[in-house]
Amino acid sequence: MAWDFSTEPEFEKKLAWMRGFVREEIYPIETLDLSPEQYARITAPLKEQVKDQGLWAAHLPPELGGGGFGQVKLGLMHEILGASRFAPGIFGNQAPDSGNAELLAIGGSPEQKEQWMFPLLRGELRSCFSMTEPGAGADPTLLTTRAVLEGDEYVINGHKWFSSNASRADFLIVMAVTDPDVSPHQGSSMIIVPVDTPGVTILRDIPVMDHSTVHPQLEGGHAEILYQDVRVPKTNLVGNPGDGFKLAQQRLGPGRIHHAMRWLGQSKRAFDMLCERAVSRYAHGSVLADKQMIQDWVATSAAEMQAARLLTLQAAWTMDQVGASNARNEIAMIKFWGARVLHDVIDRAVQIHGSLGFSGDLPLEQMYRAARAARIYDGPDEVHKAALAKRILRGYEAVDVPTEHVPTRTEAARTKFAQYLELATAND
Repeated sequence: MAWDFSTEPEFEKKLAWMRGFVREEIYPIETLDLSPEQYARITAPLKEQVKDQGLWAAHLPPELGGGGFGQVKLGLMHEILGASRFAPGIFGNQAPDSGNAELLAIGGSPEQKEQWMFPLLRGELRSCFSMTEPGAGADPTLLTTRAVLEGDEYVINGHKWFSSNASRADFLIVMAVTDPDVSPHQGSSMIIVPVDTPGVTILRDIPVMDHSTVHPQLEGGHAEILYQDVRVPKTNLVGNPGDGFKLAQQRLGPGRIHHAMRWLGQSKRAFDMLCERAVSRYAHGSVLADKQMIQDWVATSAAEMQAARLLTLQAAWTMDQVGASNARNEIAMIKFWGARVLHDVIDRAVQIHGSLGFSGDLPLEQMYRAARAARIYDGPDEVHKAALAKRILRGYEAVDVPTEHVPTRTEAARTKFAQYLELATAND
């Protein structure tokens, strides 16, 4: 199939509006020290402008208030939004709320959508996706949190951590084992748990590398949670029993593409700062742009970002054409490649700014610390590489190696050369 990443002129106008809006309206907010109330007051009219443009919660279908855009268009949008950590919230697709809304759109009952999803989309509720456990991070088949059906209720017991936004959430979507007697991929389910349910104990927000940049109006940290005899109605089950892994993949597949495109937006912002510094800063007899090492950084960064962009758009296009399950290789590639490019480009931008890049006077130091997490969340890069390699190698068959003497490469080449020479001179 021939790849086609083009979009119609009307959508290109939307993208142009977004670029100007993020640069002119959202960048200035980054420099302000705002309380949650002040942030809400300032961003409310901005959110209305986004809605007027038909770009609010664009990841959802039109009947749920979204734009109904395919993954290619969403990827191009997220590339723009990624330049500012404030932009996703103002466009109604701040994680984890965006993924949870998508999850409920896919598997939620009409009652669940009415009670949880629509208020989430309106910004009236906040949510948390509670899956990772201390003993089950990169391998979710090792989940130990149990949900046992007793009458009309599920009783949940377990220990979770890195449950993002739990401290500010109104409800949690908990992944738990509902049937331990079947395959781990078929025995887990997702259940909605109101955060004030008895037995839910948020122990702490785990300090992380970029914890000093947590904004209460954006996120609630990464919580460690105990579930002790937590009882919720069985109607809080999302989808069917055992749908947990299937729903998780439907949620995480598009999310990885959106992450990768947001990383490109961050990379481009850092790249612009790198280039502006290169043509502005004078040292050792010339501007930095005249130094061959800096020229190497510029050229390498540009090539890496372009490769990441094309890989991501290819993955998005493949998803649009044949679905997420048939785009696993493409999604895996952009996850680990995009995370590496994000880190390396920001690292070079920090380096060219010297002590200024290391300071809080520029956004680079926060971008750099946040970039390190990209290689871990949504699955460690190594897991994606291993899974990708296994799928690729399935297309190859082993060949029998004879036990007798195998000619060396040189001997084989001499034999083949002699055969060709004999053929070439046969009629002379």
